[in-house]
Amino acid sequence: MIRHIVFFSVRPGEDVEKVRDGLLALGQIPHSRLFEVTLNSKVDPMCDKIDIVVYAEFEDAAALAAYKAHPVYSATTSKVRPMRELRFSADVLAG
Repeated sequence: MIRHIVFFSVRPGEDVEKVRDGLLALGQIPHSRLFEVTLNSKVDPMCDKIDIVVYAEFEDAAALAAYKAHPVYSATTSKVRPMRELRFSADVLAG
């Protein structure tokens, strides 16, 4: 299993909820076993720059590749990219 974790910060002046709503569209893509888009609680003062976290689980690398190749993925990226400042991602092998 692969855990796909992406951290976003929203550009100053942009609406965090609008970015979150845009990222929620990725949940329509059928290749993930679990998909979440959450706001960072910013409880830890060392992570106050991150606004939104996308977390998804995929059976294998092929499922993750199919997710990224889906037309909704590219449409969402085009919509969200101008509103974000930072994007960090990690794909972690589990189990």
